Amino acid sequence: MTAKSKKTFYVLLLVALGIFGYCFWLPLRPIDIVAVHHREYGFSSILVRNFPFTDKDKIGWWLKNKDMLKGKYDIPKPEKDGSFTITFWLFGEGYKENDGYDRLCFNDIPPPLNCIDKDAVFSVSNSKNLGTIFTTYDGKYQLQKNGDIVKFTDEFEFK
Repeated sequence: MTAKSKKTFYVLLLVALGIFGYCFWLPLRPIDIVAVHHREYGFSSILVRNFPFTDKDKIGWWLKNKDMLKGKYDIPKPEKDGSFTITFWLFGEGYKENDGYDRLCFNDIPPPLNCIDKDAVFSVSNSKNLGTIFTTYDGKYQLQKNGDIVKFTDEFEFK
């Protein structure tokens, strides 16, 4: 091995170790709950940073932390029939002014900086008919009575 090829090898090894370390660190970052906003009819929004990437990790985080969310933030706030929806939004660049188009604005804080860009990463809903449903980018999942989590499949096939 020449000196130049050794140098190239060590640089590539260092880059690979850096990438590996970063990928290992990403899922271990603590999830930061920035704010919680309650709306009417059992709807709540939780603004987060560093939310898990995979569907499994998002659902697992909810199952592990739902009691903490109830105790600390009074989430969920179900309706009389037990239904609720909680949406987790990436906080991104923080609160912004209403652009008149597609920002989510909260009535419980005064304008002008009371809106966020709509970047939902996860939602949890509960209803009498369906039970607990988790919604992610990749699909919907239902919590079964036995504790299993089953992914919804398309109910209708067109022929």
